[in-house]
Amino acid sequence: MRKFDTQVQLLKYKVLREVARAEWEDRLDQAVFDIPKLIAPGPHSTMRCCIYKERAIVSERIHMAMGGNPDNPNAIEVLSIACDECPTSGYAVTEICRGCLAHRCQDACPKGAINFKNDQHAVIDKTKCVNCGLCAKACPYSAIVDRKRPCENACKIKAISMAPTGEAQIDNSKCISCGACSYQCPFGAIMDKSYIVDVVRILKDSARENVRVYAVIAPSISSQFSYAKLGQVVSGIKALGFHTVVEAALGADIVAWDESAELEEKGLLTSSCCPAFVEYIAKSFPELQDKVSHNPSPMAAIAKYIKSTDPTGKVVFIGPCTAKKNEFRKESVRPWVDSVLTFEELQALFDSRDLEISTLPEDVLDNASYYGRIFARSGGLSEAVAQAFSEKGSDFQAKPVVCSGIEECRMALMKLSRGIGDFNFIEGMACVNGCINGAGCVTHGAKNKSEVDKYGREAMEKTISDAISMLK
Repeated sequence: MRKFDTQVQLLKYKVLREVARAEWEDRLDQAVFDIPKLIAPGPHSTMRCCIYKERAIVSERIHMAMGGNPDNPNAIEVLSIACDECPTSGYAVTEICRGCLAHRCQDACPKGAINFKNDQHAVIDKTKCVNCGLCAKACPYSAIVDRKRPCENACKIKAISMAPTGEAQIDNSKCISCGACSYQCPFGAIMDKSYIVDVVRILKDSARENVRVYAVIAPSISSQFSYAKLGQVVSGIKALGFHTVVEAALGADIVAWDESAELEEKGLLTSSCCPAFVEYIAKSFPELQDKVSHNPSPMAAIAKYIKSTDPTGKVVFIGPCTAKKNEFRKESVRPWVDSVLTFEELQALFDSRDLEISTLPEDVLDNASYYGRIFARSGGLSEAVAQAFSEKGSDFQAKPVVCSGIEECRMALMKLSRGIGDFNFIEGMACVNGCINGAGCVTHGAKNKSEVDKYGREAMEKTISDAISMLK
């Protein structure tokens, strides 16, 4: 069995694999009734209270694997039946409380929300508490803790709350589809909708109609599929029916070159590569939208080039990003990108065709430069823009602020909105450490950054100008 970070990912993978397998074999209509019993055979439950709830949840996962709710524009959805309705978040007194005499917690509370039992143990009146945390800071025993639902704790923009009926709910007016909540939910009750069925259909139709399907792979793939070599992964993608594999990193080279020109022209810019970051600006800092680079993302840039050379071709992006599933449906991107898969879904696609990629011969992948490839990790874009200035012989000095994660993005944008800070370029990545930690990754680990840098150094094209000259 493939190695995933959690059992939640493994369960998700199994459903995706079986859905894709059924679509390849033209039996999906019947399989939607059979897969729940395959995943949860019974007679005893292993994950939930009973076998019937397990199968009902699997059915909802199948629905998400087939595209989810078409009326919900968000790529991220809550499976209400799967939500464990975790206890209400907020500060709480634990059993560590010693019932001391000092009562510093009470003195620190500005709302009078701390009272004491007969044994002097503290209790918090939730009708008065405003979750300021001053009581927790004052307690000498650290007996007061801030308990948060995992999904709410993961969502740094506060787009998740508890519905009146207890389950999690997503505020689409705030959500940026970064997928942090879906990865952190211990019950897998929050998921990104999948287009794996659409991709299988694209591949089947292309074989019948003699249409080329291009796989555009994100550079963070270098830190995934550790059981096989990257060249074998490329061979596996082609074995699925893709005509060829193109690096999104080549699109990153294009973007770095053009973004340096736009930065020099305007003097102040925020990056446009991360769709979740761009969406965050639109929803939380709308007054700064004119500062966002007008360049497309690397995915869109290289897809546009592919379609210009093969107008009848199809392009499928494969990467770690759930926000890409929103981006490719935008009017400005939809003409160039036909669908999006995550690395999790690519693994399921391999196994739906019983492809053991570690046994395949190594294919060649060499479209981009070192600088395009390191876009996968935080700081890579800024390095690439600086390199573009160097190659152009420009005297313009980029002063970037590198934002790893949405909290750092928020701080930089707040400074920009107030006109403070010595910088002229904001590189924003919604995921901590960049795309190598995207919610759609098979695994998340410290080695990811070193793997990306190693992958970058293996590029035959050593400069950005060398890489993009191949397109002319």
